[in-house]
Amino acid sequence: MLALRLTRAARPAVQVRRLLVAAASAGTGFLLLGSLGYAMDHPQTPGAAALRLAWCVVPLAATVYLALAVARTDPGTRPRPGLSAVGLGPGRLMAVSALTTLLACTLGSVVALLFFLHLRGDLSGLPIDGKGAQFLAADRPLPVPAALTLLALLPLAASGAVALSLRPRDPRRPAAKGTAAFGARWHAVLHKTETPSSADAPVDAEAEGWSDVLTVAPPPREAPAGFPWGVAALAAGLAVQAYANRAAPASVLALPVEGAAVLGGWLLTALGLVLAAPGLTYLCGKVLQSAQPGALRLLAGRVLMSEATRIGRPLGVVCAVTSAALATTAMYDQPAAAFGPLSTVATLVVGGCTLATLLTAAVETRQSRAGTTAALLRLGAPATMLRGSAALRAAALIALFVPLTLLIAYLSALPPTK
Repeated sequence: MLALRLTRAARPAVQVRRLLVAAASAGTGFLLLGSLGYAMDHPQTPGAAALRLAWCVVPLAATVYLALAVARTDPGTRPRPGLSAVGLGPGRLMAVSALTTLLACTLGSVVALLFFLHLRGDLSGLPIDGKGAQFLAADRPLPVPAALTLLALLPLAASGAVALSLRPRDPRRPAAKGTAAFGARWHAVLHKTETPSSADAPVDAEAEGWSDVLTVAPPPREAPAGFPWGVAALAAGLAVQAYANRAAPASVLALPVEGAAVLGGWLLTALGLVLAAPGLTYLCGKVLQSAQPGALRLLAGRVLMSEATRIGRPLGVVCAVTSAALATTAMYDQPAAAFGPLSTVATLVVGGCTLATLLTAAVETRQSRAGTTAALLRLGAPATMLRGSAALRAAALIALFVPLTLLIAYLSALPPTK
């Protein structure tokens, strides 16, 4: 009962994020049911039906990623002192978070099923006709076991991902080098003792006046791992896309073999961007601290370096989705023709999940820096300096990722436009 009260007593912002997960789950469930309806209505083309079902992996992955981001920012399921005494330790809180995610996704799946049955005319009224008839199969009985199996994929995948990500770690493991260094510098700042310099770049006179303030935000010693693998996956994805687009540029999404190749190429490209984006974010922080930075640039660079993984991965997803959308628009005059009315639903689900995940990651980053921000304010850092640092970080990320997104989209759409 206490766990249920913790879930129900969440703030309105947390409940809104959970409703977003439910809405995304409803959209993804409707896409899965639409693929099932298309397969029922076109039994003579099993390859095309399987391809449409395979393309549902993209919105499903986007929804799972959103559910994971929302679970990480839920303050009600975060370990706090005193909860272990009443039976809510880290393991139980992880289970509560996974159960909350399961309930939100199940709610969305139920809404998708009811809406799909309503459009088919199974609940009330008459089924719709026209383009919608090809994915409803209103004249055929709906296989309930198959529909329930498809609808169960997302709740199980999302709750499993949350449980795996939030599982309790062994507290007896030694602290990382970055954590130990952070604790030493934090102790030195509070007690006004001398510490070795931790700056990775020369500091001018302006920054020297804020040496105690900047010591509170030390950068990590090593860049995030995965950048070489990300570059390799990105190159492989672009190569697969170029081969598939050159094979059948006019109707590649409608052909099973070429469409599967394009899907695989896009997935490889997205994986490469997600793996490489933290390293690129870390590089932004290093560039901001170059050429004798002042206090503003030094603080902005250190925050980017320390939050490179948390910020970089959602940015990589945004870059992948945006570049894919731009490439599709450039390659095909009518991108909706391959999937019919479901293409609009898929676009809304993937785009909405991507944007919501980025905003949720920003909330998570702000929560993780709450203690550091409070310490900076206690040490005398002006609020304008913190706002200027945030604006400088945003400008640096935009200056890097916007041209990168346009370049990836251009390379993806280059073969069909020759």
